Amino acid sequence: MALQLTFGEASAIGPRSENQDAIRVVTPAPALAASKGYLFALADGVSQCVDGGLAARATLQALALDYYSTPETWAVTQSLDRVLVAHNRWLQANGSGQPLLTTLSALILRGRRFTLAHVGDCRAYRWLGGTLERLSEDHVWEQPGMQHVLKRAMGLDQHLVMDYLDGELRQGESFVLVSDGVWATLGDSGIQRILHDEQDLDAASRALVNAAHLAGSQDNASALLLRVDALPESDLADTLAQLEHWPLPPKLRDDQDFEGWQVERLLAESRQSLVYRVRDNQARRWLLKTLPGGRSEAPQAGPALLLEEWFLRRVAGRFFAEVHPLPQRQHLYYVQREYAGQTLAEHLRLSGPLGLPEWLDIAPRLIKALGMLHRRNILHRDIKPENLLWGDDGELRVLDFGLAYCPGLSRDEACDLPGTPSYIAPEAFTGAAPTPQQDLYSAGVTLYHLLTGHYPHGEIEAFQHPRFGSPTPASRYRPDLPSWLEESLARAVSADPQQRYETAEEWLLALEQGERQALSSRPRPLLEREPLKVWRTVALLALLLNLALLVLLLK
Repeated sequence: MALQLTFGEASAIGPRSENQDAIRVVTPAPALAASKGYLFALADGVSQCVDGGLAARATLQALALDYYSTPETWAVTQSLDRVLVAHNRWLQANGSGQPLLTTLSALILRGRRFTLAHVGDCRAYRWLGGTLERLSEDHVWEQPGMQHVLKRAMGLDQHLVMDYLDGELRQGESFVLVSDGVWATLGDSGIQRILHDEQDLDAASRALVNAAHLAGSQDNASALLLRVDALPESDLADTLAQLEHWPLPPKLRDDQDFEGWQVERLLAESRQSLVYRVRDNQARRWLLKTLPGGRSEAPQAGPALLLEEWFLRRVAGRFFAEVHPLPQRQHLYYVQREYAGQTLAEHLRLSGPLGLPEWLDIAPRLIKALGMLHRRNILHRDIKPENLLWGDDGELRVLDFGLAYCPGLSRDEACDLPGTPSYIAPEAFTGAAPTPQQDLYSAGVTLYHLLTGHYPHGEIEAFQHPRFGSPTPASRYRPDLPSWLEESLARAVSADPQQRYETAEEWLLALEQGERQALSSRPRPLLEREPLKVWRTVALLALLLNLALLVLLLK
């Protein structure tokens, strides 16, 4: 069952010449509602600015359009903050020298949770069982005579500070968003009486607005009410999985036809998954991944498999495998493109550590791939040479999203320690939550291992409780390494997360600067370093040569 809502709204101009309040409700298609949620927002343009109505309407328009354009893997607060900070800059830049100001209260309902974003003096309430609970704070000065002067609003300051509140939804509860033209006149008690007397949300919204003006409100008055009629029974991962409709495939045989795929053979089998090589009707090779029969009863195995596919679809690009859309899928599996090439683990086993030119080609690609993942709020958690494919087409691709994690979407058991021990960041062994820095540590160990054939902190077995100190300098195994590269690797694999690179972009910049410095530090030709001495020497030699010729001629 999906989240079911009822809502009502009303807005009136009152004694003003223009209504500078704005209301926006977005109820997207079910798939987008499951990943991004429903949007309910109220904005109150500031009348003292150049055009408060424009500020309010433009803010809700930007929020409605841009919020749903952010990656589906971003947390709600992350998406809201990116959109609102950018729009705050737009308000400041488009006021023709005068401020474009508006207050904003925006509510996102997704799954079984809500997120409130608030700035200014509109108010947000929860209403359940006859109790009215205020959720927002009025951002106004409290000194006498300044009770209606805003100290925070959209467009007011260069650095926007929003209030965010996140919580669990309760079935049957209502949320109430009202402008100051309502609450400043009616007060909490007046709002509560109307909500108690009027059950229909459209009627209650109109009653709040009309009561405010009848009670003497001199401002625009707006109210937006919504009620949670039913909560979804499952989280987003289960909703995406549709497990009830997709049983596991039977054990597939070589040369068997299965849902339009020609099965070549079983490539890999483990307790966690089965991987088959299959061909489409154009003879292109793909990899079909599903679960072994023994995993069918594991409650999270099915959602995890299709969440892995969901992640891959949202990081489409040169560093990741293409995923087939599967319009006719009837079983629990997904299909991704197979690429010719070898993993970096195979290359290391067959050819030994990478040469420096090869390493300098691969390292930036891996770091860029992680940057793309992290910008989409996805953590890979199993970066190692076995999961990096060096394709015959020259591309580097990150494989195996079976342990990928998205904060706010993925679920982990408290005892889980996903990944391969030698590549797991030290803080993860102590129970720290997954972070991008842990992925970057794994990439650092991977690049160190590809360059040296060793591990910076020694090889770690699954049963060990490792202790981490200073990493072994890479130059011990590769004396040919430039000092800047050794320092970069040492920072990437530091046991202290505070000493590592904070983002992939920071690490990439350090590599680029290191290479440039190395190039600029190479000895310059003598002509560049001492041009005067060179030309003096040339002139002297020419003079001596001419004198010698003159002597020969005189003889």
